[in-house]
Amino acid sequence: MRGPSPLKFFHKSIPTHLNHLLNASIETRSLKLATQIHTQIITNNYTFLPFLFNNLINFYATCGCLNQALLLFSITHHHFKTIVTWTSLIAHLSRFNMPLQALSFFNQMRGFGLYPNQFTFSAVLSASAATMIILHGQQLHSLIHKHGFGGNVFVSSALVDMYAKCADMLSAEKVFGQMPERNIVSWNSMIVGFLHNNFYDRAVGVLKDVLREKTVIPNEVGVTSALSACANMGASDSGRQVHGVVVKYGLVPLTTVKNSLMDMYFKCRVFDEGIKIFQCVGDRDVVTWNVLVMGCVQSDKFEEACNHFWVMRREGILPDEISFSTVLHSSGSLAALHQGTAIHDQIIKLGYVKNMRVLGPLITMYAKCGSLVDAYRVFEGIVDHNVISWTAMISAYRLHGCANQVIELFEHMLSEGIQPSHVTFVCVLSACSHAGRVEEGLAYFNSMKKIYDINPGPEHYACMVDLLGRAGRLYEANRFIESMPMKPTPSVLGALLGACRKYGDLKMGREVAERLFQMEPDNPGNYVLLYNMYTRNGRLEEANDVRRLMGVNGIRKEPGCSWIDIKNMTFVFTSHDRSHSSTGEIYKMLEKMEKLMKKKGYVAETKLVTNSPDENEERGLWYHSEKLALAFGLLTLPTDYPIRIKKNLRTCDHCHTVMKLASKIFDREIIIRDINRFHQFADGFCSCGDYW
Repeated sequence: MRGPSPLKFFHKSIPTHLNHLLNASIETRSLKLATQIHTQIITNNYTFLPFLFNNLINFYATCGCLNQALLLFSITHHHFKTIVTWTSLIAHLSRFNMPLQALSFFNQMRGFGLYPNQFTFSAVLSASAATMIILHGQQLHSLIHKHGFGGNVFVSSALVDMYAKCADMLSAEKVFGQMPERNIVSWNSMIVGFLHNNFYDRAVGVLKDVLREKTVIPNEVGVTSALSACANMGASDSGRQVHGVVVKYGLVPLTTVKNSLMDMYFKCRVFDEGIKIFQCVGDRDVVTWNVLVMGCVQSDKFEEACNHFWVMRREGILPDEISFSTVLHSSGSLAALHQGTAIHDQIIKLGYVKNMRVLGPLITMYAKCGSLVDAYRVFEGIVDHNVISWTAMISAYRLHGCANQVIELFEHMLSEGIQPSHVTFVCVLSACSHAGRVEEGLAYFNSMKKIYDINPGPEHYACMVDLLGRAGRLYEANRFIESMPMKPTPSVLGALLGACRKYGDLKMGREVAERLFQMEPDNPGNYVLLYNMYTRNGRLEEANDVRRLMGVNGIRKEPGCSWIDIKNMTFVFTSHDRSHSSTGEIYKMLEKMEKLMKKKGYVAETKLVTNSPDENEERGLWYHSEKLALAFGLLTLPTDYPIRIKKNLRTCDHCHTVMKLASKIFDREIIIRDINRFHQFADGFCSCGDYW
């Protein structure tokens, strides 16, 4: 049974009573009680009392009714508005991410002749920091000195924070250095400022300075920021030192600190230490689980990431958008379609079907799992598209070799007024490269800076070198590299080396390969490409020199393997694999495939062995891992079911041709996902148009 209103017991509405009740309503956030009190204030003509008026403004804003607070403020005569009223409203406007309005109110307040105090300056500096327009902050800085608050520890700390958020750490350091008194907030402002401005070593250095101070004790804000700095540097030694500080000052029980410790160890590739911290966390929230799942992803432990997600669900923890985007990335990296569809069910169940930070990764997951139809179905269901959803679908088409669709969708996106991102341009330039659309690619590249004010990065230059190289314009590609405003990265030179292999330019290829050996001496792919170029040109002695160099440097090429999912079970094959229980039937199917293809007039070109320098005979070509997986798929999967195969290396020319022929002969859809992209084979053709 609902009790009577507290106001019923008061025959006379005494202001202090009303103020007491208003404070109680703020604690309980009872809007109904507050409106009753507001009615009594108006009825008894108490609106002229500043403490009641200020408390009422504060209540409405605190309860999220900022418009009601602004309305009340606007209809009240300025004589009843004190510095407390203005300061309270400026602080709330800043908290509601309305910094320009907060600054406007500050100017209005000064226009009425009111002088700001230290609390007003602290509130308005927070708003100024949110605008990230340093001129606002500099003007406030002058006013602070004019009103004599330059030495106030709270105002100075807010100044440090403002300059840091406006990316002016020199001014922040200057203010900090001139402070006659510093508290932990001042020190934390410097640590957080250095962290957010990517001066990670300086952030850790400030924490060390705090430890030398006798008047302050580090708290969770400082240590978590320092741990983030260590994580971003990959500095596990510094991270362990901060861990020691955490233990010394009794901050270990705090969940936020444990989460930061886990994150630091995972990002520093000390995975086992991160797991130990996780096991010590008693009250695990969704952030704790997200850090764990992300740690697994960063260590390429995608299967573990998916398993931890499902354990989290069994423990009753509700995932958030970060949980979903991370686990979708994991299932996409595994190309585990059944895993991805189960996660999609959770997204629908928990009401994230309109969350763009989830839908973008969902499109990408389906694309990486080989289901372009499902990816487009998700994209088509989005009502309000943004650059994330457009880019995700454009990337999906690029991944599947559908270059024409990439360009069509990109032009459609531009017609909708959506500004492309640097990632969008990577997809578009890559599509132009794989489709041989050189002039369009050059035009898109030139438009980046001229039209969209995007500075091309190394990945864009790599696409352009690949574009020119694939078109046989090797010397133009080389000149393009020389004109780069930055040093070429391995991906840029690797694109040129691949083009040299394709067109047999041994001289340029050798020069590029030698540069790559210096830049990334442990990458076996560069050695294999140069080896293949030598063998194609009959330069066997030089080819053997490359093999010997690999041996001297202790470099071993990653063995190729392919896997296929049959009834939720994954079957892995390596080259010449005979470990499978159905080996006999698999090799009989390979013989059948070979005979049928030779009847079609196919003759293997043995020099097209690109994935292994050891295999140079026709028989070896037929026993590549993806062909074994194909034979097993033909034996076990229903005839109307697509054969989906994943491979850890680039598929070779011979396998590519065999897949095309097999799709025609057996009337099957075959989808191969190699390390670079998808190939969809149907009726004797591939989605890449033999240009990959």
